[in-house]
Amino acid sequence: MSDRLYFRQLLAGRDFAAGDPIAAQMRNFAYLLGDRDTGEAIVVDPAYAVDDLLDILAADDMRLTGVLVTHHHPDHVGGEMMGFSLTGLAELLARASVPVHVNRAEAEWVRRTTGVSETDLVAHEHDDLLDVGAVGVRLLHTPGHTPGSQCFLVDGRLVAGDTLFLEGCGRTDFPGGDADAMYTSLQALAGLSGDPVVYPGHLYSAEPSAPLSEVRRQNFVFRPRSLEEWRVMFGG
Repeated sequence: MSDRLYFRQLLAGRDFAAGDPIAAQMRNFAYLLGDRDTGEAIVVDPAYAVDDLLDILAADDMRLTGVLVTHHHPDHVGGEMMGFSLTGLAELLARASVPVHVNRAEAEWVRRTTGVSETDLVAHEHDDLLDVGAVGVRLLHTPGHTPGSQCFLVDGRLVAGDTLFLEGCGRTDFPGGDADAMYTSLQALAGLSGDPVVYPGHLYSAEPSAPLSEVRRQNFVFRPRSLEEWRVMFGG
């Protein structure tokens, strides 16, 4: 499948939305993934400059067939943040009428944040499989940062959103955050087989990706050996 898989990790403020000071400050990653043979592709967490993302797809001879959302925060899907209005899902859907795949627990949060219609959203359960051409994407519900945060497994890659960074994890003190749920989600990710490469939602580390085994060894969020130790370390 690796030869057939189309996969691009794009850093906001550099690879797209160049010159946007908010994008440069937030250091979000967006992802493009799809099937090179069929030309079908989806974008993960489009924000800041959706036209740039669509232009990159077109330059690669790929066509957008859907969107995957890790969670509802405006730096991932657009909306109001820190007094700024960020482009995202709403602007993308104005250019391309495609389904937006969200976890069921996140659907209403995404709708309220972006203003998109409920009919634009496809709600998924944990461990659903989404086919992009012949490329299968496994959807993992990983609550903690938000109620419906989700990660995506595709061909030995774990697109982890703000659930897991190479150093640290997503905050749990925003509305809908849950520190205990984050611990459970991180333990579930740590137990994934096959040592997938972790691709996070932000560049908060020297490297943009790393094998899960390395992240487990070096990331302090995996030091607690129980929920009780987690609560002591992280104030849950």
